[in-house]
Amino acid sequence: MALRERLIRETNQPSAAFAASEDAANGQRSFQEMKSRLHRALINRMDLTKLGAMSPEQIYVEVSRLAEGVLATEAMPLSATERERVVNEVRHELFGLGPLEPLLADPTISDILVNSHRKIYIERRGKLEATEVAFKDDEHLMRVIERIVSSVGRRIDESSPMVDARLADGSRVNAIIPPLSIDGPVLSIRRFGTEPLRMSALIENHALTKEIAEMMEMCVNARLNLLISGGTGAGKTTLLNALSAYIPEGERIVTIEDSAELQLQQPHVVRLETRPPNIEGRGEVTQRDLVKNALRMRPDRIVIGEVRGGEAIDMLQAMNTGHDGSLTTVHANTPRDALSRLETMIQMTGMRLSERAMRQQIASALDIVLQVARLSDGTRRVTSISEITGMEGEMITMQEIFQYERTGIDPSGKVIGRFRPTGIRPRFAEKLKAYGLTLPRAILEEI
Repeated sequence: MALRERLIRETNQPSAAFAASEDAANGQRSFQEMKSRLHRALINRMDLTKLGAMSPEQIYVEVSRLAEGVLATEAMPLSATERERVVNEVRHELFGLGPLEPLLADPTISDILVNSHRKIYIERRGKLEATEVAFKDDEHLMRVIERIVSSVGRRIDESSPMVDARLADGSRVNAIIPPLSIDGPVLSIRRFGTEPLRMSALIENHALTKEIAEMMEMCVNARLNLLISGGTGAGKTTLLNALSAYIPEGERIVTIEDSAELQLQQPHVVRLETRPPNIEGRGEVTQRDLVKNALRMRPDRIVIGEVRGGEAIDMLQAMNTGHDGSLTTVHANTPRDALSRLETMIQMTGMRLSERAMRQQIASALDIVLQVARLSDGTRRVTSISEITGMEGEMITMQEIFQYERTGIDPSGKVIGRFRPTGIRPRFAEKLKAYGLTLPRAILEEI
């Protein structure tokens, strides 16, 4: 009987863990409220017209001075560490992206995923992690989204509830709000460092080998047309950036993107970006429009961030009419799938081309397909390099030059494998020779 009474009594009382979580939630709410009061007080006290003439360092000092004054006046019971935290977060609210600023300052974070104002995840080294970071409410999150979107001349509201944008460092941003997202605004940020990864860093991270990198440098210099294929987050844009560094500085490069991410280092680069329709549904500029326009700009190379629609046919025709040495990416899981996707994109234009005509366009335009993948341990690899050799009947013929051979998984969960040449001598070796480049025999032998 005593045991039964004790069980009933314990069942009716909240657990210690639940009480602790309630205390933590209440503490977070009170902190957010204190921050909001300080934020409003600072806005009332600051002369915003003077801030425009100040340097970032001066603004930092001025905001800190005003915040300390407000905290002293209101006699908020905070330790020195808490005061510093409040001042930093309010400064982020005023001039940055609020609670996301510490995450953006961490170079090890590759993705920031805001599922709701309370649930924020990050990707670090290919693995997802939950964070303690939170917004005050949906309205707070919406203010940050609107700040990002307005900075690139775009809008987000009920009539246009989805938007792609970018941050100042080139990081890609996608936002979607109610009524399309049921649980409140959702924000996804794909990080790009201020300095793009060089090929040396990719070699160091074992994304590919030094021998493969040397071969790809020759291919870029010999103006072969390259297609990088891979899934979401596989590293297509990173590899495209690294390969573009091999383009000689004396050439005029035109880049075309939906949301500007490429960070080319050459001096002669023209960057073009698409534009969505305005609130009346007019003024849209597509990638296909930009590809057509780029052909009138006397480009030596055209670099398309990603082909995903009708611009595929214009890109292929450009490659076939003197604009060789172009580079682009496509979403696909295998090199063969990448070619099938290009066929589908050509059909999206409404052009009545036979399958054979489409495949002839692809086979004559493209030279190499590089397949990249994110493996189960979060690492990214070039998993295949295939050469397009022509047509046999109705089929595009390809031959694999390199492949990444997986051999297992070690006790820590790391994928074990090696880059292996297939032993096939590529036909483009003759084209390399025409540019004075000789493909070393060692590159095609066991590494």
